[in-house]
Amino acid sequence: MRRRTRAAGHALALALAALYSVFPIYFITVQSLKSPQEDVFGSPLWVRHPTFENYQELFAGGEARVRGYVIVPRVPFLGWVANSTIVLAFSVVLTLGAAVPAAYALGRLRPPGWRWWRRALFATYVVPHTILFIPLYQVVIALGLDDSHAALILIYATMALPFCIWILSAYYGHLPREIEESAFVEGATPLVAFLRVVLPMSRHVLVAAGLFTIGTVGQDFMFASIFLLDPGQQTVAAGLGVMDVSLEELVTVAGVNLAAIPVVLLCAVFARGYVRGLTAAMVEGA
Repeated sequence: MRRRTRAAGHALALALAALYSVFPIYFITVQSLKSPQEDVFGSPLWVRHPTFENYQELFAGGEARVRGYVIVPRVPFLGWVANSTIVLAFSVVLTLGAAVPAAYALGRLRPPGWRWWRRALFATYVVPHTILFIPLYQVVIALGLDDSHAALILIYATMALPFCIWILSAYYGHLPREIEESAFVEGATPLVAFLRVVLPMSRHVLVAAGLFTIGTVGQDFMFASIFLLDPGQQTVAAGLGVMDVSLEELVTVAGVNLAAIPVVLLCAVFARGYVRGLTAAMVEGA
């Protein structure tokens, strides 16, 4: 009896946690399917007459038009999606390209003070990002990268690198050395052993690091809105966040919901690899 009660309590707790996590997605989806009239006079929790009109407005060209008594904004949504894709792809490539060799050197070669270096890397997340705006802006201006995607790519890579190096170095540091030594016996060089043996074995940890980077890029609004002022250069988050929506916020809600779909799909596809990567890093001593 006690075991059944405990199991029912765990099931109830999981159900509440799932409901708490899914409700924002449900709510924003409902709002994006409403007409302006139902948004004002209808219920906030469900939609009686769903419409895809708000999604169609995202892809309609031309100037702003009037729909009823509401000014419907016209936005370069496809351009923002392309910009977001460029920033996301280059951020992930740059982050993993820098994190892998740094983590291998830190976890496998173990230079003097390597433990303190790992702790210092993780401690950087204690610093609030808001106090970094001015120094980051000065660096971006000095490099001549203002109002360009390169500035965001460098900033996002800097934000994601500490965590990626931390989990990768923990994994590399506790891999059995016999794995590489067996490759050396076969005549492989250290580089070949790393590329053909160690790197494929760490694919799940790489997935975890990559998804963390995607989450860092996808959830950011502050840096994108500050460093990208040209509407033609803005990402989806920055563009939708600063657009003039007047009384028609439903187009913005539809854009947010549509932009979240690729990220959700990536997380769903690689969810098992993400969990395996985090588990492997933690078990190996992170």
